[in-house]
Amino acid sequence: MGQSATHQGLGARANAFVASIALLVGACGTEGSDSASTNPSRDLPSIVSLNPCLDAILVEVADPQQILALSHYSRDPASSSIDEGVAKQYEITGGTAEEIIALGPDLVLASDFLAPATKAALERLDISVQTFGSPATLDESLEQIERLASLAGQKQAGRALEQRIMRAVPVFNDVGLNNAGLAQTRSPSAMLWQPGQIVAGETSLVWEHLGRFGFANHSAQMGLSQADHVSLEAILSNPPDLLLIAGNSDGQTHPMLEEIKETRVGRFEPNLFYCGGPSIPKAWQRLEDIRLDYLLNPPGSEGEGHSGHAH
Repeated sequence: MGQSATHQGLGARANAFVASIALLVGACGTEGSDSASTNPSRDLPSIVSLNPCLDAILVEVADPQQILALSHYSRDPASSSIDEGVAKQYEITGGTAEEIIALGPDLVLASDFLAPATKAALERLDISVQTFGSPATLDESLEQIERLASLAGQKQAGRALEQRIMRAVPVFNDVGLNNAGLAQTRSPSAMLWQPGQIVAGETSLVWEHLGRFGFANHSAQMGLSQADHVSLEAILSNPPDLLLIAGNSDGQTHPMLEEIKETRVGRFEPNLFYCGGPSIPKAWQRLEDIRLDYLLNPPGSEGEGHSGHAH
């Protein structure tokens, strides 16, 4: 995807969102602003976020004084996409209706999986509740940033975050590994082995990332879909060219993984693929490091043992 084409898409989406956002948040005084918050006395909504991925976007686009609480997940390094020091600057909530009502926000941000009873209890008290899905593409993540920033009355800050992400788009785009000046007869296969020994499906944001870097989805080649479980034995019998491990189960730390011939084994941190938004440039940078390591130290190369490591 080229930057110019994507920016044109952003402009079209922005026009489409304006009318719907005004209707959604007019009762809360959250009409979108063309400038970031430089005056805390402006009439901006107070916000509680119940989702760690929304937390990560919110702290990037909102005035800190707007944020009454983040989800408790953002204090957990295993699930947070926010730096620990930043997360500690904000109060947290476990997400119960009682906690949220006590905070008295104008706006609550949550995932689509928010309990209907919690949502109904908040709305009965005229607290606006806006839910979001999990983005499966770069475009969907940019749309999520745009919508959240508009709800917060921080459209300019949202655009700045989108532009920062777009400036980080890998320059080789869809060419990936085949643009490295090396002879490639096929795209190297990769598997992301997530916590719980499950795999990422092709309709996931992380697989859009991996495809952008020229890798083919080994899980799909094995007939596996999003969140399917894959055992150590299955990987040993049908290994990918690149195995990225994001969990710490017994199978994922087994010494036999070091003995797989012609496979690179490396780590990929969960906080880089659970969310979109500001996590995207960090994920791309990590994948660029993995990509270069794969090219410079191919699997089975001398001095690396059988599998080697994508550090």
